[in-house]
Amino acid sequence: MAKNSDSKTNNAVNVSEMIVQNKKKKSMSNLMEKLVPSFLFLLASITVLTTIGILYTLLLEAIQFFKAVPIWEFFTTTELKPLSQDPQFGVLPLISGTLISTVIAMIVAGPIGLMSAIYLSEYASDKVRKVFKPLLEILAGIPTIVYGFFAFTFVTPLIRTFWPELGATNILSPGLVMGVMIIPMIASLSEDAMNSVPNSIREGSLAMGATRLETTFKVVIPAAFSGIIASFVLGISRAIGETMIVTIASGSSKNFTFDITQSMQTMTAYIVEVSGGEAPAGSTIYYSLYAVALTLFVFTLIMNLLARYVSRKFREEY
Repeated sequence: MAKNSDSKTNNAVNVSEMIVQNKKKKSMSNLMEKLVPSFLFLLASITVLTTIGILYTLLLEAIQFFKAVPIWEFFTTTELKPLSQDPQFGVLPLISGTLISTVIAMIVAGPIGLMSAIYLSEYASDKVRKVFKPLLEILAGIPTIVYGFFAFTFVTPLIRTFWPELGATNILSPGLVMGVMIIPMIASLSEDAMNSVPNSIREGSLAMGATRLETTFKVVIPAAFSGIIASFVLGISRAIGETMIVTIASGSSKNFTFDITQSMQTMTAYIVEVSGGEAPAGSTIYYSLYAVALTLFVFTLIMNLLARYVSRKFREEY
């Protein structure tokens, strides 16, 4: 009887200890449940705070520039001579150079990227896709400065062999090379959009007698249209913000022209030039760096907002 009472006492003690331990575990679990959301919110807030900090810096310094140069003159004049005795600050030459290089890049990247996505999504076997897609995405891992030297030392001399009028520095070569660089982005995002289309839709189209080509262009692409357009818009945004390729291969001539054989300068290339140390801090040319950067920020922001709008507007849910 004494042994039974002792064992019951031990069991009661063990149970009470287990209860205490479970309470401690639950308290720790509840504490973690409260701390983890706050920690994740803090991490998520870093990106927002960083964006706000960048925008605040750009606005603060750009205001100093627009005190010396009227904003109307900055956005409407075609002369950009920051280092002359009578400096002029018109951003139109930089905007034209940026837009022309972007258009050339998208003429290259758009069709090739979309056709690559169609092949990978609709025609390639699993074995071919596993080999071809990583090879395509290698292009995205090449440093942009390598692309810049490739445009300057190979693409430009190659084009000049049959187009002698092309300048040693021009906007055509970097535009073409930027297009090659953007191909993986458009191809990958477009393929993901097409892969998200259910196979039942494809099978239904094929069962109705449509060919695979007709199914691709009349069923799959319209169903994935929002994702495809978003990939194009993001590609444009990437081209607008490209720096090293245009800095190396397009030259630094601040010409307001639409001749693609001539040297032009983009907004990013101008920022690199000014931040290289030629402009003393506090000078007008120094503050012009922030005015151009703010303009570039607005361009990329508009493109990103447009991509989000298109994705929501034309999104298909299955």
